[in-house]
Amino acid sequence: MKLLSTCQIGEKLKVVRLTADSVLKQRLISFGIMKEAIIEVLEHAPRKSTIEVKVGKMRVALRGKEADMVEVEEI
Repeated sequence: MKLLSTCQIGEKLKVVRLTADSVLKQRLISFGIMKEAIIEVLEHAPRKSTIEVKVGKMRVALRGKEADMVEVEEI
């Protein structure tokens, strides 16, 4: 397992666990980022302060600290 923030552009991943507090966890779930979800890393902003991922047909930009709370595994 690794953190979403450490993944490379183009990687397809499966969410294993969310370690965020309940408010942030609900926000991530509302975007479709939940356990067993398949996501693709699309872009890293300068200095990796944000990361853009694709979940289903939706694109979501996460702050680096938020991406640190998403544990993923390669598929």
